[in-house]
Amino acid sequence: MPSTITVADYLFTRLRQLNVESVHGVPGDYNLSLLDYVEPNGLHWVGNANELNAAYASDGYARLKGLSALITTFGVGELSAINGIAGAYAELAPVVHIVGTPARKSQQERAKVHHTFADGDFQRFALMYRHITVAQAELSDPRTCAQLIDSTLQQCLIHSRPVYLALPADVVGIRIDATPLQTSIELPRSLPPSVDAETALATVLDRIYSSQRPMILVDGESRAYGILTELQQLSTITHWSTWTTIFGKSCIDESLPNFRGIWKGSAASQHDKDFVKGRDLILCFGPHFSNTNSYGYSSVPDAKISVHFMQTSVQVDGQTFRDLPAKQFLSALLAKLDPSKMTKSPEEVVLNGEKNGIPSPPGSAPLTQDHFYKFFDKYLRSGDVILAETGTAGHGCRDFKLPPHSLLLKPTTWLSIGYMLPATQGAGLAQRELHAAGRWSAAHQPRTVLLIGDGSFQMTVQELSTIIREKLNVLLVLINNDGYTIERCLHGWNQGYNDIARWKYLQAPAFFGANEGQGGEGGYRASTYRAETWDELEKVMAEEDGEEPKLKMVEVVMDREDAPITLKGLLQQQKDAAAVAQK
Repeated sequence: MPSTITVADYLFTRLRQLNVESVHGVPGDYNLSLLDYVEPNGLHWVGNANELNAAYASDGYARLKGLSALITTFGVGELSAINGIAGAYAELAPVVHIVGTPARKSQQERAKVHHTFADGDFQRFALMYRHITVAQAELSDPRTCAQLIDSTLQQCLIHSRPVYLALPADVVGIRIDATPLQTSIELPRSLPPSVDAETALATVLDRIYSSQRPMILVDGESRAYGILTELQQLSTITHWSTWTTIFGKSCIDESLPNFRGIWKGSAASQHDKDFVKGRDLILCFGPHFSNTNSYGYSSVPDAKISVHFMQTSVQVDGQTFRDLPAKQFLSALLAKLDPSKMTKSPEEVVLNGEKNGIPSPPGSAPLTQDHFYKFFDKYLRSGDVILAETGTAGHGCRDFKLPPHSLLLKPTTWLSIGYMLPATQGAGLAQRELHAAGRWSAAHQPRTVLLIGDGSFQMTVQELSTIIREKLNVLLVLINNDGYTIERCLHGWNQGYNDIARWKYLQAPAFFGANEGQGGEGGYRASTYRAETWDELEKVMAEEDGEEPKLKMVEVVMDREDAPITLKGLLQQQKDAAAVAQK
């Protein structure tokens, strides 16, 4: 390696060292010189349809690879992306947002240039990003660029949340010392044992050994903490009933005999309510208790019987033990755990009550939400990455019994509709890269599965073109229920504002450049199908897909007022109230 290197080369070398192989974004005049350095540094440039989609795609990529990079231009570009970065912040996706900014001369002279408010203030947009990133740096001084890049990237890794780098156009090619690149960026070293750590371990172990009716609850922040392997070990060693939240689904192998499903609080079966009510200890990992992740807070465990394992702290018996990184503490707990001192839970382990005894619908009957997800469950396979969009799909996917080595991305807290289509592009690309590196377990060609409603699809449909251009192996299931059905269930069931234009959805792949049938450049092709009955859907899903990557798009037609049971109940309440008001 030469003794000096350009700022751009330094940044992209660091990203490569951190396993980033692709960079998402959109070109703009303040980042064009920066983009010249992307591919020469061995990175793949993914040009997205717009900056919002690029941010969503970067989020999806980061959730598989552990880090992603997004490049936009100053002002108009970064503000287009800000909603996607906010979602990554809310749900702990580590995205490095690199913004190409005007040259330092323009900024120092407060020039009235384009993409600004023509008032000479160049800091407004960076200030906006302070609220949705955990670290920010302006790379305007070549003497400090390397240090700022390294410290900002480290903060992204530590917190698993977005960071912001502003790079002026005239700094991109300045040469700086390359020596720091010889030292890798890593998470901070584990803290040495302390009195608090030993006390916390003793307290948690005492609660574990004294419990007669324990359970484990895994929430979604556990993935960002990097503790999924340890949680798998804990569930296997203890044999305790293991549940997840909505966000936590797919964090635990659902083929484990003691896996119980999602703890649904007030929406749970009476059998499950009675079971959880009878616990005397709940070990809760990675809690993320938003209203939409906790069934209106009804699934939040009782603090008096719970141990909460946070990112750097443990809460137990009314005490908070701090400076205990989750992975370090859980590893220490597993090392000290003595299975002979733990209770052997006598309860029979069964799946959620509502998943048993579901009759098969008649083959010629119309498709309905209440059966669809349980029906679709059997077509999921090991190694799939599954994404379910905000709406009826986001509710229905909770019924999936996921195969081993699969990952489910589902609506949790940010709930920005349209997110999942671009996220499918990012996740599918990351999945392909991991598989090529031997780091993604799949018996078949790795497959990304998207379930999305027609309303959400219309939000970000342009990114279908990127999926096609990248030749990703995607099964896209479009639920055509004629509008914003989830909004109808919440309010305005008969209002026109929940209607959308009626598109000819299956023409989208051809419009965006896909070859249909058996041909296509590089063997890549798109196949489209439409299903209105169970027989039709069965035939489509049973078709052999082969091992070559392809886009398989299935339009599934359902009634506009049909919804999963919980949402359908809200819809009925509106109708009942309207009937009473008319009397």
